[in-house]
Amino acid sequence: MRTRRKPIEKADADRAAAAYVLEDQVGFLLRCAHQRATETFNVVMAPFAVTPMQFAALARLDDLGSVSQNQLGRLIAMDPATISGVVGRLIARGLVRQSPDPKDARLVLLALTPAGRAAIKEMKAVAAEVSRRTVAPLAREEVAAFVKALAKLG
Repeated sequence: MRTRRKPIEKADADRAAAAYVLEDQVGFLLRCAHQRATETFNVVMAPFAVTPMQFAALARLDDLGSVSQNQLGRLIAMDPATISGVVGRLIARGLVRQSPDPKDARLVLLALTPAGRAAIKEMKAVAAEVSRRTVAPLAREEVAAFVKALAKLG
């Protein structure tokens, strides 16, 4: 059941509007930080021609061995439509393969191919540079607090 919001008096609305500063809003700041992280990722990871989502899928597959597409999507916070496209592109590049689950033939498992394992090994060797450059303006103690706060939000 939706609750009805009490109408805001015009004077209160005017004060709230006058006090609103876009640059102080969490969503705006997160978007700016995300843009910085994405631009940094694109520079550092350019030699590999992967998106942040493709990298996340490859890294998690490297960590886990094999997993269903549905489970992979949940583990890296991607909806089913997005993970499907990401996996399709990685399969087309020969980095990921599909195979039936030996315990349940209805389930398809994903795993890295030998080329995928070699590629993610190279990517992981430089991937920490993305985070380092993204948070470079922060002091060490600020980085720890920032990462901790982001983990709480995520």
